[in-house]
Amino acid sequence: MKYMLIMRSSDQAEADFANIDFEEVVESMGRYNAEMIDAGVLIAAEGLDDAANGVVVDFTATPPVATDGPYGETKELFGGYWIVDVATQPEAVEWAQRAPLGPGMKIEVRRVPSIDEFPFQNEWTAKERAWRESAGQL
Repeated sequence: MKYMLIMRSSDQAEADFANIDFEEVVESMGRYNAEMIDAGVLIAAEGLDDAANGVVVDFTATPPVATDGPYGETKELFGGYWIVDVATQPEAVEWAQRAPLGPGMKIEVRRVPSIDEFPFQNEWTAKERAWRESAGQL
């Protein structure tokens, strides 16, 4: 089963992060990612650019409204993710607990459903399945 490990942090954690040597961060994340690669569980991993460079598309209005970052009253920011392929949710949680993160940081663990869990009789699901097969994702 695939799980997404979603890295989240508070505004304070982001401010504290700015005081850490970036080379040290790259080194510790590199070791963590290498451990997952060596175990054969890492599917994908990406960090995200500063939230101040992002845009939020809000669908509470018609048409949707796009707002540039930084965002007011942000309690948590999505900072990056890993996708792991493991047997169980507890195993995904174990990997999340090994991440080299500090105070104010969290990892949310969410299962990524397989395309096989969606009904095949739906035209759009069938098209997505065909695309995944042609892209070598199945």
